[in-house]
Amino acid sequence: MSQRTIIITGGNGRLGAEMARSFLSRHPEDFVWLTVRERREHADQVAAEFPNRCACATLDVTKPDAWKKCVAVITERSRTIDVLVNNAGRHDDSLLATMSQESWTTVLDANLDSVFHGCQAVLPTMIGQRRGRIINIASLSAIVAPAGQTNYAAAKAGVVALTQSLAKEVARIGITVNAICPGYVETEALNGIAAQELEAIRQRIPMRRLARPEDITGAILFFASNDANYVTGAVLKIDGGLI
Repeated sequence: MSQRTIIITGGNGRLGAEMARSFLSRHPEDFVWLTVRERREHADQVAAEFPNRCACATLDVTKPDAWKKCVAVITERSRTIDVLVNNAGRHDDSLLATMSQESWTTVLDANLDSVFHGCQAVLPTMIGQRRGRIINIASLSAIVAPAGQTNYAAAKAGVVALTQSLAKEVARIGITVNAICPGYVETEALNGIAAQELEAIRQRIPMRRLARPEDITGAILFFASNDANYVTGAVLKIDGGLI
């Protein structure tokens, strides 16, 4: 496989960092850009582990102008954009009856609008190349929406629909678009859940454990590979058999 340029949003989170390590350790020719909004200590650590093959870029994924500037910086240095992983997102759970307008808007912006802006920003380069891989990280909440997540579940369901529609639009020019719906993953997103509740969740999962980040990255590597040349519009759940 020739050299690829890979963009991973949400690069300072545990899952984003693990994605980068997986690409870089398995494909020595890859160059990974980890985008971060403010905090970047974990992303910087990955970049230090793989000098000259990984870099960090500041990006507010909810701002289209920020995306344009970021892509311009990346293409000036790397020329191509081969893979985009839309991984950034956030929770702000509450019942709809008491949900603030700000909570609704910020969660839709972070999880759905960000994917729209990201896809739109990289498509001109990918179309010009006549190749590309877009991988959108949705959620199991897009398939089975839990109470208290009307904002998050709606956003992630939108990501699934966006993925399937965009896949049809760009299939004939060599660009694939796929989505992954992880279940409960051992990341900072679970930090607010009490230990007793986490144990109850584990007991509901047939595999009796939460997903580790590396359980998710294998699917991402597949969607980004030549083995997935004929796979587009797919939505893959990774949940240990929960649903």
